[in-house]
Amino acid sequence: MRPDTWWLDASEAASLISGGTTAFRIAAGFGFWIEYFGGVALVSTRENTPADTFLNDLDRWSRDTTLSLDCVYVRRLVTGPGAQDTPLPVAGNPDSPKRIVSELSLRYEVDFSLGYNPGLFTDQRANRAHLASLAPKRLLNTFAHTCAFSVAAAARGAETVSVDISKSSLARGRRNFELNALDTASHRFVAEDVPTFLRRLSKRGETFDAIILDPPTFGRGGGGKTFRFERDFPQLLGDALAVSRAGASLLLSTNCSSWNDARLEAQARHILPDGTRYECAQIQADHATGSPSSTLWAILP
Repeated sequence: MRPDTWWLDASEAASLISGGTTAFRIAAGFGFWIEYFGGVALVSTRENTPADTFLNDLDRWSRDTTLSLDCVYVRRLVTGPGAQDTPLPVAGNPDSPKRIVSELSLRYEVDFSLGYNPGLFTDQRANRAHLASLAPKRLLNTFAHTCAFSVAAAARGAETVSVDISKSSLARGRRNFELNALDTASHRFVAEDVPTFLRRLSKRGETFDAIILDPPTFGRGGGGKTFRFERDFPQLLGDALAVSRAGASLLLSTNCSSWNDARLEAQARHILPDGTRYECAQIQADHATGSPSSTLWAILP
């Protein structure tokens, strides 16, 4: 196998699967990482390394863990919007780009044909588990993507509001609710610019006891609006505070490369009230070498 590369060992993989999880990271090295999605391997790389290098190592890992691989996809980690980053199959037989995977016994559909992420960010699993342990009554999930956080909360009885500018992402979110036999009658899926919707919620006096703030580093909203994390995060957090109940838990998360947990906390301390507590989620065995996201839970007084 490639030198200086970490691989998930067989016992850790078996533990994840026995715990109802079939989507997790299996390898990481300089400029790349590899994830397993229920029989499919997804290689994310900044390098121009020949695919054969990954395929040989994956074959050895598959034999060691006795987990079969039906197909291997590779995606390039790009530095800006608009670049080609859709995963491409390089080995195996991709009869369909879609696959049903599980996380902590909840089911999610992933689709390798629809852009940068197939639909489930494995590095957020510990945060979804923490959210479920909170058992919130009302969850606001902003930049909801395919609504995985909403599913985790709804499975514990929460009423959820999932907001994303992408109607297609929210449609995939509804599909995830259906996969888990969750009635969508008490859940809302709102295709709108997040900052605009937050201000509308505040005017209506709506409040939540859990809020997910996991925006993109850069995004486009309605009417030509843009969102840049470094510029707009303080205002976003202030708007979220306006719809937070006393004692609410807010997940602050970003994959902006120039931010880390400490910087997130320092920024939050300028905006959130005195007495707010800050906690990090438990480190996952499959992400022990580092996560692409910096995350922090803020618990209001």
